[in-house]
Amino acid sequence: MPKSNSTKKALVKSDQDIVSTKEYASTLADLKKSIRECQLRAITAANKELVRLYWTIGKTIVEKQEGSGWGAKFIEKLAKDLQNEFPGVEGFSRRNVFRMRAFYLEYKVVPPVAAQFDEFEHLGVLAQIPWSHNIILMEKTDSVEQRLWYATKTIENKWGKRALEDWIERDIYSRQGKAVTNFSLRLPEPQSTLAKETLCDPYFFDFLNLPPGYLEKELED
Repeated sequence: MPKSNSTKKALVKSDQDIVSTKEYASTLADLKKSIRECQLRAITAANKELVRLYWTIGKTIVEKQEGSGWGAKFIEKLAKDLQNEFPGVEGFSRRNVFRMRAFYLEYKVVPPVAAQFDEFEHLGVLAQIPWSHNIILMEKTDSVEQRLWYATKTIENKWGKRALEDWIERDIYSRQGKAVTNFSLRLPEPQSTLAKETLCDPYFFDFLNLPPGYLEKELED
């Protein structure tokens, strides 16, 4: 029996709804991906600024010690005053302020033309990983070359802290590090362990300076 015009119209409408649903789902997926990628770029940029801040503090300490003869007590007073100004911020603890000094001493360079060269930028991969990862590299490896190699592998393979520590303990640098000279660097996927740990790193979390009462669990969610 031939279908009526109304039936045909209903079928056409139904087909259009199916096409529209598929198109909507695809569009939604693309937008969700864009949002996650944008979030990751924001996290990466903020993390870089945190590392830059610690670099600047470390540089200031070293220059004051070398130029004005300030001793260790100055660092302790500086840490205490910064904690008083920014209460509850773990990054300004005495221990971490000393780490900032060590960080600058480990990686400082003398630029040929200071006005035209941002000496921080030479850190490269070290500025792309969380501060907690940098602490591990400073405390568990012996040379700048090793640290840069492990930092590069961290980004390439999206290692969290445990994975980084495990590979350092296995000393994979000695076994294959010298055989690998070039890497195709890329940012980690938004859902990777490295991306999540960057956001939840206690130093990064403090650096965000969230309003009182904001819980880390809420930020993770």
